[in-house]
Parts: sequence; structure tokens; C-alpha cells
Amino acid sequence: MTKYPAPQAPGDIVMIQSEYTGAVDVLSAELETTDLLGEQKKAQPPPLIPPTTWTSAKIRDFKTKMAKEKNARMVVKRGEVVTVRVPTHPDGKRVCWEFATEDYDIGFGVYFDWTPVTSTAITVQVSESSDEDEDDEEEFEGPIPVGDVERGSKSYLRNRYGEIMPVYRRDSHREVQVGSHDYPGEGIYLLKFDNSYSLLRNKILFFHVYYTS
Repeated sequence: MTKYPAPQAPGDIVMIQSEYTGAVDVLSAELETTDLLGEQKKAQPPPLIPPTTWTSAKIRDFKTKMAKEKNARMVVKRGEVVTVRVPTHPDGKRVCWEFATEDYDIGFGVYFDWTPVTSTAITVQVSESSDEDEDDEEEFEGPIPVGDVERGSKSYLRNRYGEIMPVYRRDSHREVQVGSHDYPGEGIYLLKFDNSYSLLRNKILFFHVYYTS
């Protein structure tokens, strides 16, 4: 096959001539562009609305209550990112979260993984960040692991993950950080507790995640 340069403007044509039969196929660049854009739009998930957030000064009461609950307290080690994966629940319409830390602040953000839910169990993923992730990203190819928004191609992340609230450092050692978000559809919420910026200090985290209808 002999391929001619593709046109740059809509309405131009593409001519493809066979080396064997001499037959020429004429394609409309406008139609091709429309088809490609249509497929790209189908792959893009709908936009996500911002969460509702507020704070509570009753941090001592909250930490005392969470200390008595099972799996409501954890240590986020220095340089680590902990991702709490919260699937949407068929009986729920909204996810809610509350968290506080002991003595020091922590980074926090919320993302959404547009993936079919096969289990409603809440799980926790711990990952190293910074230099190791950057090295892995250059070598990584193919589908990325579920819930890991730091790796894989940028285009894949744009198609699969949505950002609800970017990771910022929160004064969770001074006030309880509280928030909620209405379900945008079926998928998994990724609540990220980021201590990657801390080289010396581990963070004690108290948290509560639940859904409401």
C-alpha cells in the first residue's frame, strides 16, 4: 500500500492507492475526524460534582469514639500513601467520611474509579510514593492496578478515574475533617491519605467511612 500524507483540514480527502491493482480509495477527513472524536467522547466519563465538606471542633470526642471501633485507627507511615477503597452500595446514594489525626496534619483527597462493583467491602491499600512511583511509571504498560491513581498512562487515568477533591494537606490534628459526596454512578471511591511529604513522622489516623440513602 502507498499512503499519501493525511490532510490537516476538515473537508480534505485522503487517497490510498494499491501498489498491486492501482485502485484508489478516497476517504473524507471530516468523516474520519468525526468518528474519532465520537469514540473519544464515548470513552470520557461524565464530570464529577464537588463534595460537601466541613469541619468539627469535637476532635477529642471523635478520636475517643473511633479508638473503640474496629479498624477505625491506623498508622500512616512516613513516605506512604494509604488509599481507602469504598465501593458504591446498592442501598446507598451518598458516601460520607470523617477523619482526624494525632499531633500532625496529613494530605487528603478523593477520587472515583469508574469500574463495575463486584464487592461492597471497604478495603485499604498502602503504597510507597515519590521516587519509586516515578521510576515505575516510565516502565509501566497496559492496564493499571485497580485503585492506583499514581501509575499508568495519563490518557488511561483520564478515561477511568475522576477527581472529586485533589490531595491537599488538612489540619486534621486540630479539627475533624468531614465530607460527603453524592454517588455519580457505579464505581469505587478512593479516599487517599497522603503522608508522602513526611520524611520523619508517622501519622496516627482515626477515620470513619459510611454510606447514606
